[in-house]
Amino acid sequence: MAQPINSAPADQAKNLLDQAQHALTDGPVADLLDKVPASLKEASDKTISGFNSLSTTQKIVGGALVALGLTYLVVPKEKGKAKRKAAALDELLLFVNDRIEGYKRAVAETKDGDLRSYYELLVAQSQQFASTLNSYLTKLGGERETGTTLKGKLYRKLMDAQAAVTGHDEKAILAANVFGERWAIRAYKKALRRKALKGEMRDAVKKQFGQSKKTYKHLKQLTAQQR
Repeated sequence: MAQPINSAPADQAKNLLDQAQHALTDGPVADLLDKVPASLKEASDKTISGFNSLSTTQKIVGGALVALGLTYLVVPKEKGKAKRKAAALDELLLFVNDRIEGYKRAVAETKDGDLRSYYELLVAQSQQFASTLNSYLTKLGGERETGTTLKGKLYRKLMDAQAAVTGHDEKAILAANVFGERWAIRAYKKALRRKALKGEMRDAVKKQFGQSKKTYKHLKQLTAQQR
């Protein structure tokens, strides 16, 4: 009487193969294999004859495990890169959130209609900056950053105290905005010095950096126009 065929080992082997194929085609393993030294490739040729003597299932399981082993060698490095990217974005977001709070403050304090409209645009721009950066941050496994820097909090408290004494002077409001934008520019420069930021993410940060520099220049011009 024929014995029933146990398909479990074959199914397990197929699952391993599927994982290995995914790792080799979609993960960083393919790039790693391209960088294997020629001497190592030559040594591997000598093992092929022995490998060919294995059964089909043994070949699948053995090959899959080797491929997955390569994946485990690479993944920790990839996770480290993701953490560095997330850290860079998280720190930058603190300053972008400072930017939001600074211009919200300017909107509330200014008595100049044109300046209020400009500050409102900068609030909206800053919120868009934060939304973009938070989108990248969450894709990296981080949580949305809504906090601000400690020095930003202290500076706004200082401005509150100054306003209580001198009132909401337009030139003082502009000066505070210039100072805050300078902080933002420094934060963008620091973020762009980090090699972990690459590709589309880096392009987005560079674009925001360029817009921040334009804002800084315009604020300086507005300050010079105040008498």
